[in-house]
Amino acid sequence: MPAYLYATLDVTDPVAYEQYRQKVPALIAAHGGRYLVRGGATEVLEGEAQPLRQVILEFPDMAKLKAFYHSPAYQTQVAVRQGASRGGVLLAIEGV
Repeated sequence: MPAYLYATLDVTDPVAYEQYRQKVPALIAAHGGRYLVRGGATEVLEGEAQPLRQVILEFPDMAKLKAFYHSPAYQTQVAVRQGASRGGVLLAIEGV
């Protein structure tokens, strides 16, 4: 069953975030993941959400998603992402 990583964040340091953006796609692919959404325009249709940067990744299953997230290579990038953004939320969602 596929699994999805959903992230929303406000990039506060575009230069530092660019370093993260350049390194992470290879780590995602190495764990069988792929981007479904990466940035792009957002529009709030209902509710009071802030339209921040949105990212949705798809992995073959939850085990691969967690292996990606907990991998030492990605964990070094977490600090870069957190230092270059705020308001971040990451969710692991099991698909159907």
